[in-house]
Parts: sequence; C-alpha cells; structure tokens
Amino acid sequence: MVIVVVLVFLVIIALEVPGLVKEKMWRELTAFAVLLSFGMALSIPQALGLQLPSPNAPIELIFKPFAEWLTPK
Repeated sequence: MVIVVVLVFLVIIALEVPGLVKEKMWRELTAFAVLLSFGMALSIPQALGLQLPSPNAPIELIFKPFAEWLTPK
C-alpha cells in the first residue's frame, strides 16, 4: 500500500512541478512542496497501519482556557 501512496504522490509531482517551473512560480512551488511533503508524511504512516495522534488534543489545550474565560458562569 505504501508503494501506491508514493506512486500517487509521484504522479502529482510529475503533473504539477513542470508547469510551475516553466512559469517560474517559485513561491507556489515552495508552497506546493511543503504541503505535499506534509501530506506524504501523514499518508505513509496511515498506509502502514500506524495510529496517528489526534490534532485535537493540542488545539483543545490551547483554546480551552480561553473558551472558559469567555463562557459566563
């Protein structure tokens, strides 16, 4: 399954990168690379069957005190 994930990402790269380079869209290429790397870093562990931590815990840790402060008692 990991091979399929990597192949899909390679197809996406092959379709998108040449046009961005041809048009000299360096900022867009950088953003594309960062987001694609992030997506690949999240996809491969899922394809391996690993349990990824939920992003809700840190978000809740940050915003819960603020929400409690705003909520009338």
